[in-house]
This record gives sequence, C-alpha cells and structure tokens, in this order.
Amino acid sequence: MSAIWLAVAGGIIFILGYKYYSKFIAEKIYRLDPNYKTPAHQYKDGVDFVPTNKFVLWGHHFTSVAGAAPIVGPAIAVYWGWLPALLWVLLGTVFAAGVHDFGTLVLSVRNKGQSVGTLANKLIGQRAKILFLFIILLLVLMVNAVFAWVIANLFISFPASVLSVFIQIPLAIWIGYSVYKRKKSMLLPSVVALGVMYLAAIVASYVPALQIDMVRYFGGEGATAFFGLDATAMSFFVWIIVLMVYVYIASTLPVWKLLQPRDYINSHQLIVGLALLYLGLLFTNPDITAPVSNNTADTSWFPLLFITIACGAISGFHGLVASGTSSKQLDKETDARFVGYLGAVGEGSLALIAIIAVITFFPSTAEFSATYSGFTAANGEGLGVFIQGAGALASGLGIPASVASTIVSVIVVSFAATTLDSSVRLMRYIISELGAEYKVTPLTKTHVATTAAVVSSAALTLIPQGPNGFGSGGYLLWPLFGTSNQLLAGISLLLIAIWLKRQGRNYWPAVIPMAFLMFMTLYAMFLQVMTQWAPWAGESDWLLFIFGAIIFVFALWIMFTAASALMNSNKDRISRSA
Repeated sequence: MSAIWLAVAGGIIFILGYKYYSKFIAEKIYRLDPNYKTPAHQYKDGVDFVPTNKFVLWGHHFTSVAGAAPIVGPAIAVYWGWLPALLWVLLGTVFAAGVHDFGTLVLSVRNKGQSVGTLANKLIGQRAKILFLFIILLLVLMVNAVFAWVIANLFISFPASVLSVFIQIPLAIWIGYSVYKRKKSMLLPSVVALGVMYLAAIVASYVPALQIDMVRYFGGEGATAFFGLDATAMSFFVWIIVLMVYVYIASTLPVWKLLQPRDYINSHQLIVGLALLYLGLLFTNPDITAPVSNNTADTSWFPLLFITIACGAISGFHGLVASGTSSKQLDKETDARFVGYLGAVGEGSLALIAIIAVITFFPSTAEFSATYSGFTAANGEGLGVFIQGAGALASGLGIPASVASTIVSVIVVSFAATTLDSSVRLMRYIISELGAEYKVTPLTKTHVATTAAVVSSAALTLIPQGPNGFGSGGYLLWPLFGTSNQLLAGISLLLIAIWLKRQGRNYWPAVIPMAFLMFMTLYAMFLQVMTQWAPWAGESDWLLFIFGAIIFVFALWIMFTAASALMNSNKDRISRSA
C-alpha cells in the first residue's frame, strides 16, 4: 500500500477539523470577542506581555510545542502497528488537542494571562492549585531533562548540525532588534536566516572541520576522557552544560529579543521541513512495510498507546505554553483560533509524517520487526529511525542522503531547543508562584528561580542510572513524561469544562475528550507504577516509582476535587470579565 494515501486522508481530516470544528468551538463554545482587550495590551511591559502579530505568535506557539515529542512518541508507537497510531493522531488532534490548546489559550486570556496552574485556584480551590502547580513543576522538569537529553545525543550523532543550530541564535537576536527597535518586517529576514542555516548545514555535511564533534575532540569513541568518563559520556556532559547556560540566558531575555524571532524562523523551518518530507513522499511514493497491527507485541497497546504518542495527539505541555507565554502575546482574542487550534493541527501533521517516515523506511516487514523487536527496542530506536526515514523521503527530491539527515536533525534540534527554553521560562514562572505562595521571597526573583530551574534540570538529565549509564536520566523519564503529560491535559480540559459551565455554555466538547483521556492515562499510570516500577516488581525503578506515585496521587486528588466542582458549579462564579 502506498503511504501517500495516509497523507491524503490525514490532510483531509485536519483541514475539515480546522475549517468546521474549530469554527464551531470558536463561535458557539468559546465565543471569541474581537473587541476584548487582551492581557498583551492590558499589561504591556515589553518583556513578557507583548502584543504580537498572529503569524509571528503562531510561529512561537507552534515551535514551542512542536519539539521532539510529536516525533519520538509516534516513532515508538508504530511498534503496535501503524493503524492504531494513525487513528489516535488524527482523532486526538481534531477532537482533543485542538479543543485543549485553543481552550487553555482563551481561558488564560480571559483571566489576565494567568497560567492554568494559577487558574486552578479560581476554579477548584487553593489546595488543588498547589497540587496542580507541583504536577506542572514536575512535568516541566521532566520536559527539560528529556529534551536536553535528545538535543545532546543528536549533537553527538549528527555533529554537522551543530553549526547551523548555533548560527540561528545571533541571527534571531538581529531579527528581534530589527523588528522591535527599527520597526522592520520579520518575514524577509527570517527567510534569509533560514537560508543561512541550511547553507551552513550543507557545507558542514561536506567539510569535517566545520562539524563540532565533541567525541572526536575527546579522543574518539571508546577513548577515556576525564574523571573516568569515556569520550561519548564526556561529550554528553559538555553539551548538557552548554545547553543549560544557553537556556538560562534565553529564558531570562525579553521575549522579543530571542524567543519570538527564533520561533518565527523555526515556524518557517517547520513549514519547509514538512514541505520537503511531504513532497519527498509524493516523489518517492514509498510502500508501507510496517504491519497494520503487531499481534506479537510484548506489551498491549491498550492503554499504553495513548501515553506513548503523547504530544502527537494531545499534550498538557501545550496548555502550559498557551497559558504561560502565548496568552501574554495574543493581540486579538479572535487570533486564538489561528494560534491555538491551528497549532495543534500543525503538531498533528508533524506526527503524521513521523509515522509515515518510520513505516516506509524499512525494505521489508521482517526488517521492521527485527528493529522493533520489543517495546524497549522501539523506545531506543524510534528517533534514529525517524531521522533516517525522513532523510530517505527528502532524498527523493535529489538531496544527498547525508545532507538530508543533517537538515532533518537541524529541524528536530531547533524544535527541541525552542521547547526547552520555553519550558525553562515556564518553570521559572511556577517556582516564582510557589515562592510567593509559601513566602519564600528569594524564589520570586527572576535569576534565583531560573537558577533553580536550570540546576535541577541539569541534575535530572545527568543521572547515571540503568543500562545506558551516565546521562540516562532524560531517556529513563520518557515513560513517565507521557503519562504525566496526558494527565495534565486531562486536568486542563476539566478546568476548561468548569469555566464553560459557569459561563452557562456547552461544556461537553471539553468533557468528552477529558473523560477518555483521564481514564486511559490513569489506567496506564497505575499499571506502570504498580506493576513495572514498584520495588516489588521484577524490573523496579526507584526514580520512576517515586515520581510516578507522587504524580498519580496528586492527579487523583485534583481530579476528584475538580469533578466535584464541575458537578456543583454555579453559573458566573467567575466574573463575566474573567
């Protein structure tokens, strides 16, 4: 079967979802008001609250949420067969992610740009707010660890991508200065910057001297570097330190200086990347060699599929971005449909091509099965298979395989880095909120909160544990990242439902995906915590068990509190202006 038919079917479903369902949600459910004065205008400060053109903001929002997760999750989930993964990506994007991302953005805009964690106080009470903030804090901490791990490993595996990624930083700062100080257009400079990045990637692919290969600098693979670490482990350590220094600076700068222009460049990069892959798919017309369903899988797809795909179908982290940074930059409330729902559709499109790249990469079903021999093997191989598969699609346009792989890795790293520094910024907000709540004044300071976020993220990423040894913390946290991420999405949908009910509106478009998501995720988390990670399990893991048990208990507590608030809520307990 030709994979083109999957792309066509997915594209049609996404277009119909945005054209009709998002319009229904915007007009009948959220009731967007073009004259509403958004927080970006109410609290304009030039740092966090900055009225932003919807195309630029979409670029920030999309690239902040479109990190490595919508690639990694689907690339692992095809282990159970391509059909279950495809159906959840398409249906989850249209009926769950779109409502969630769009809704958290509107909810925050209607409440002074506050985060969903803070809004839990208004909607379900002070205790639930604190528990919710702690869940969010743990989630963004895991996001930081997972994405830092991904970036460092891609830098090690694809050293030709490093130059291109780092060139983007001064280019973005130049664009930010040109736009906000000299009132220039952002479009042309962003396109030029993207051209420079890809030129650097192409040149570096052919010139080894321009490849920043840390492993080679430390003596080559297998060589002993410092402190008993081999060259690979030492390279990983150095890259984590470099990344943490970068995100410290990036997350404390005003959004217009680096965050917005870099994200706008990445939005073009995403469009170019998706175009390359989908056009490559059209020209290569590859057959699907992966099985429709895997009847010999060593784990059941139910309910693990729904937490493995994570961001490819719906993600609680998207709500953190929507309510944490995007809501503070929304120029008009009616822009929320374009930014929020279309951002979710873009994420789904990325997950769709990730599935296609993996299931068409192998010459035969037997070779797919040999690589995806078990769920653990799928976790270890998924991202690498995607990059090779995506490179194979892009090479259908006449791009040399080595250059195609470098460009794909640049795209993945750029998105992961965007998510990483947005996540650190969000973590700083949360630490400051908790500091204010518990009257720990130093934590309310920007640089103290950022330091706490960066140091804890680096420590978690560098945890030496498991068969992968030094620096495996980010990798080991992936299973828990999926469950906690989906729990956060379910709780956020519950908050949206409570708000809608108190406004006297139809809240079922939020309740239905929320109920499905909470059941699947809590069920999956219970199985993992109690039968896989617990001390009495055959392959126990104390790190995952402790984190998982805390999040599971907090989530149950919040869910029961919020469900009670939903059933007993009275119309207009939040003011009409909220």
